[in-house]
Amino acid sequence: MKPLSLEGAWLYEPHLHEDERGTFLEAFRSETFERATGRRLELAQVNCSTSRRGVIRGVHFADVPPGQAKYVSCVRGAVLDVVVDLRVGSPTYRQWEGVLLDDRDRRSVFLSEGLGHAFQALTDDATVVYLTTSGYDPAREHGVHPLDPELGIVWAPGTDPVLSPKDDRAPGIAEAEARGLLPRHEDCVRHPSSPAAPLSEETL
Repeated sequence: MKPLSLEGAWLYEPHLHEDERGTFLEAFRSETFERATGRRLELAQVNCSTSRRGVIRGVHFADVPPGQAKYVSCVRGAVLDVVVDLRVGSPTYRQWEGVLLDDRDRRSVFLSEGLGHAFQALTDDATVVYLTTSGYDPAREHGVHPLDPELGIVWAPGTDPVLSPKDDRAPGIAEAEARGLLPRHEDCVRHPSSPAAPLSEETL
């Protein structure tokens, strides 16, 4: 795993074992994850979505605490996966980074609490699987409009963005901040939903 440009976001690039039968890979390994991130991935819910080409889902985030960290993979097709720093007070507040996730390289993205998540399907039937550290709770789930010019996310050229009515009604980042919807960076750092396990005597 290697860190992305936004604090609290990592990219996992698995080693693919290919032969005449197909491909095998380790999509997740707790030891590798904990060593890179300094925390555990405590699984609370697994979500799976399919999207046709052009569909944008997000930018989504949850209240902190407790927050919701995500481990995201594309198991069919391809998506442009986008992480947005929505943490007020963060050195990279309002910045974003996009990563190609597809069923060829099998990369995954982990994003910590307070980071916004979105993706755009680059193929029909793009299938995305999310492992999350807390379950869905509509009372604490929020969104920022993915086409907000103040964010300036560069989506895939040559596609017509398709949004859900809910995502299309989401406020821009300036409005979300003014309404007090966005998480504070200090809270996100102080309240990870799955902190690192304490070191045992054998590891000291």
